Amino acid sequence: MTAARDPQDLPALLLHNLDPQWSADDLRVAQRDVELLAEGLRARGHEVETVAVTTADLAAALAPYRPQEWVVFNWCEDLPGQRYGDVTVAAFLESAGFTFTGASSRALALAWDKPRVKQRLERAEVATPAWHLVNGETASWRRFPAIVKPANEHCSVGLTREAVVLNPRELRQRVAWVVETLHQPALVEDFIDGPEYHVSLWGNGHLAALPAAEMDFSACRHVRERLCTWDAKFSPGSPDFEQIQVRLPAPLDPHRSAQLVATAMAAYACLPCRDIARIDIRERDGVFYVLDVNPNPDLSPDTSTVLAAELAGLSYGALGSRLLALAAERRPLPTTPLPARR
Repeated sequence: MTAARDPQDLPALLLHNLDPQWSADDLRVAQRDVELLAEGLRARGHEVETVAVTTADLAAALAPYRPQEWVVFNWCEDLPGQRYGDVTVAAFLESAGFTFTGASSRALALAWDKPRVKQRLERAEVATPAWHLVNGETASWRRFPAIVKPANEHCSVGLTREAVVLNPRELRQRVAWVVETLHQPALVEDFIDGPEYHVSLWGNGHLAALPAAEMDFSACRHVRERLCTWDAKFSPGSPDFEQIQVRLPAPLDPHRSAQLVATAMAAYACLPCRDIARIDIRERDGVFYVLDVNPNPDLSPDTSTVLAAELAGLSYGALGSRLLALAAERRPLPTTPLPARR
């Protein structure tokens, strides 16, 4: 790997989204998190400007900045009113010539297509739960419990306790709900009722793993509860949020830990990911099954990725600085000196 650039050489644009439709509390929390990361990066020696994206007009938001002078920390997960907003952002940055952290537009687009990700995992002989893509007909499915997911979503959209189905009748009902409510095919999977781990990896070529986190389902008595639903991630105070605890580091012996990390690294290469990703994995009968590959994982201060970095001795700013350095290795060197910024 190329040596990391000196932080003083990496002025950073911290690009993030603020949707005017969010609640006042959500806006306040998002702005607080952005300032925390910006302060952390400045403490590491970076010049930082924050750029809030509040509309789909990325050209206007970035017009004051010359691509040759900045590395973009891409924390823009969405665009107001647009589906696949993260893909649009990365594609714009690519077309405008910006160097930016995280996944390419191609990898982000692929991550939305869960069946294609499953196919890639299978071709690479990476274990993933048995699956079937359906628009309505479910007669060929015989494994229960099963989980029914929308085929083209992120962030546990469409995942509630009812997504875990125990018989053909429930399966038909849930598939119909996905197709009719979310207007897309349903991905039916074998439900791996075992420990769930989140493994955050960073790097390009040479990968490093942060300490794995376990989603602790020990307080969840029913199989339907042992699931990281939308509420478990985003609704503090909800039963799902309160029942599921994060154990860091995951209580694994060295052999199982090595197996888990090897599985995660193989999945990282399948997309392919870049700079950083989080791989969600479950274990059953000694086999680690990849559930999901998350390029550009959420880097809010309370997420498993950031908490794992802290456990590994990386402050918030240090993690962000390393991602900027990884991105900067892709930045073309200027052929002529750049004029000073005003």
